[in-house]
Amino acid sequence: MTPRRIGLAFSRAKAEQRAALIVYVCAGDPGLAETERLIPQLAAAGADVIEIGVPFSDPIADGPVIEAASVRALQGGTTPRRILGMVSRLRAAGLETPLVLMTYLNPLQRLGGLVTVAESGVDGLIVPDLPYEEAEPLRIEAEAAGLDRIGLAAPTTPPDRLGAIAANATGFLYYVSVTGVTGARSALPATLPAELRAARAASKVPVAVGFGIESAVQAAALAPHTDGIIVGSALIKALQGEEGFARGIALVRDLKAALDRTPPSSTKAPPC
Repeated sequence: MTPRRIGLAFSRAKAEQRAALIVYVCAGDPGLAETERLIPQLAAAGADVIEIGVPFSDPIADGPVIEAASVRALQGGTTPRRILGMVSRLRAAGLETPLVLMTYLNPLQRLGGLVTVAESGVDGLIVPDLPYEEAEPLRIEAEAAGLDRIGLAAPTTPPDRLGAIAANATGFLYYVSVTGVTGARSALPATLPAELRAARAASKVPVAVGFGIESAVQAAALAPHTDGIIVGSALIKALQGEEGFARGIALVRDLKAALDRTPPSSTKAPPC
């Protein structure tokens, strides 16, 4: 099987002895044209994988920052089909960075099939409101379309269920660092390094951690314990207002610089 873009991105990061950097943007905030200009700049700044959030009116996994971004995007007329059109144009322009749709089941179903998603140039799917126990039809359809199915696990996931989710994930396993919704936190749980070790031991694909990471300092502290760092709300906040693009690009550069992997000296919690 030809290696997929997501797997290649993690392989490159591993070869460079660092964790991969995954960043999230909400498509259509402040407008879809702006998102289309932003994504190549994020890739050039060092993002290894880019999650494209599909705005949705009932984002149950998202905190206030991403929820507000979704509202702005919806008010601006962003739709799933327009997002796929944007992805197609980015691929036609030569963008090779892996692109993952972060979406809920309802918008995904309205697209009418995953072949359309894959043909646009999307590499993988994250669907937070689809439980593992009900995901088999989507798993089969995604595999047939050549899309990676990124599993979600959390601190509350029992070991046997974690193993099952990891066994059926492709691309990477998304480990949610905290119980709750997305949003930057000034402190992360002291148990997180040990939880990440357990997740990596159970998974045949790389493990990336997200929900709550707000700074390069936190990213650097977690880098030795994970295969990838995911940053969403902190980037959305940085992108707001005048000079927002410049602040967002600067944040991505700082995060990338922080992800050089060094052997962990302890399992202490990330500094606050």
